[in-house]
Amino acid sequence: MSLASAREETSRSEKRRQELVAAAFDQIAEHGFEGLRTRDVADAVGVNIATLHYYFPTKEALIGGVLEHAMARFRSTLAPHGSPSTQLLNHLRSVRKLMADEPELGIVMGELALRSARDRSIEKIFNQTRDAWQSAMKGLLRRGVREGNLREELDSDAVATLVIAVLTSLTIPPLRDSPRGDQALRQLERWLGIGGR
Repeated sequence: MSLASAREETSRSEKRRQELVAAAFDQIAEHGFEGLRTRDVADAVGVNIATLHYYFPTKEALIGGVLEHAMARFRSTLAPHGSPSTQLLNHLRSVRKLMADEPELGIVMGELALRSARDRSIEKIFNQTRDAWQSAMKGLLRRGVREGNLREELDSDAVATLVIAVLTSLTIPPLRDSPRGDQALRQLERWLGIGGR
């Protein structure tokens, strides 16, 4: 197989993998976690169940792919330019906009969070993704304190937990679909000293 053929095959394989993840994501958004059926995911992409299992040997692996996809959407709101406080402010506002523009993302994250409380394998995957987010947030807060953009007494670990809790709460409809989510974010911005409005 030539190098060009190998690249093309890898590209096709990655495209198929992403199609399966997107179909699973859509199934969870539409039917909830309990409505996720691997056969329906395979059918939505136009492949057989054996092909799905080639890419995702277990349902947990497929769910891991869905979580990876969802967290990539959240990570896309962490732009690495500007001061740490500007990055944090942009992240808070971008996540709020993301939740408004893509409500299915909140639905899927909410479904997976609820399921993680009852399913150890999902809990492990969910915790790994949340821990990665926590680590990135903690690093951003530490840089903000070090550079004098954020208050010196700020406990980066505790505040990272608080920021993530507020952003995660935007996945539930009472906060996602009302001014209360905006109020919570504006208050967090004021408390952190990063928002002027």
